[in-house]
Amino acid sequence: MLDSKLFIEVRKFVFESLKKKLPLQIVYHNFTHTEEVVNAALEIGQAENISEKDLEVLLLAAWLHDIGFIKNIENHEESSKEIAAKYLKEINYPEELIVKICKIIDATKIPQKPTNLLEKIICDADLYHLGTENFKEKSNLLRSEWEGCNNKTFTDIEWIEQNEIFIRNHTYFTDYAFKKLNNQKTQNWLRVKKDVKKAIAKKAELEEKQRLKKADLERKQEKADRPERGIETMFRVTLKNHIKLSDIADTKANILLSVSAIILSIALSTLFPKLDKPSNYYLIYPTLIFLFITVVTMVFSILSTRPKVTSGKFTKEDVAQKKVNLLFFGNFHKMTLEDFQDGMQEIMKDRDYLYKSLMKDLYFLGLVLEKKYKLLRIAYTIFMVGIIISVVAFVIAFEYMKNG
Repeated sequence: MLDSKLFIEVRKFVFESLKKKLPLQIVYHNFTHTEEVVNAALEIGQAENISEKDLEVLLLAAWLHDIGFIKNIENHEESSKEIAAKYLKEINYPEELIVKICKIIDATKIPQKPTNLLEKIICDADLYHLGTENFKEKSNLLRSEWEGCNNKTFTDIEWIEQNEIFIRNHTYFTDYAFKKLNNQKTQNWLRVKKDVKKAIAKKAELEEKQRLKKADLERKQEKADRPERGIETMFRVTLKNHIKLSDIADTKANILLSVSAIILSIALSTLFPKLDKPSNYYLIYPTLIFLFITVVTMVFSILSTRPKVTSGKFTKEDVAQKKVNLLFFGNFHKMTLEDFQDGMQEIMKDRDYLYKSLMKDLYFLGLVLEKKYKLLRIAYTIFMVGIIISVVAFVIAFEYMKNG
């Protein structure tokens, strides 16, 4: 039947119309789909033993049922009926059969609601692919067409879920299509359901990865918000250097104390006994100068090493208001263990408080060092100048004794 002159002309008309006017994004409802629907309609129609005239009407409707895509995508059935009616009138096809063909075309509208056998056949032919092994390939083409025409992108899970719902609600209307295609359609539906589960699992996995990635980014951001390692190293090295300088100052003071103590011991054991004799009166002033300078040097050396401890009395409110530096023992030695632990937790939770405490510790350690080195410098200067004065005094005293 498809080799008849009528169908050769109809095929040519449909082919030329779709070739010249069909938009490029229509990749599913094209001539290939139309031809497949025609062949499926022929197969089902013959299996359902419809008359030759009904088969002719059915096949004409099959050839023309999607030609309306050349005009519009929405309500393309209406355009298909208009184009079909106009073309069939031009070739002098009977008017009553044209009306019948238009009704058959109208039955392909989703959701399908056929009212007679011919409408049932074309509905089954139009969705014939649901019960074939190339269902997935056709589904992918339809997805591309919808995305291209509607300017919308479907996620995998959205598209698969739509397919699952569509297949689950679909029914083949003719006995032949049901017997031949329903088993494979069920297999396709089970595969789609499996794909839905996979897609959901994949989505959950992706969301978990994104959550972990977000958490990792937040950790990195939190880490980035903290002072850099170089700043922490700066505090560590600077505090270490200050403590080392304090140790050096204490060592120098101890050296000066030791030397002064030795000198004082020698002076007291050697010079003082000689001052009892009137003949040694010339040694009194040089000795007193020498002893005075030694004692003053020792006093300044002791002052430079003398520790100072603060009161150590602070309340929780002082800690909450960040008024106290708990990193220095002198500030917490009278606090209870519980108050100290609470205060340290406050410092550890508050980055600004922590680094301000380190700054305070560094600052006040610097002030202590300044005082230490100032007193130590005075002590060394006194010792140096005093030794010179003492030697000069002894020289003058001896010269005075010779000339006197």
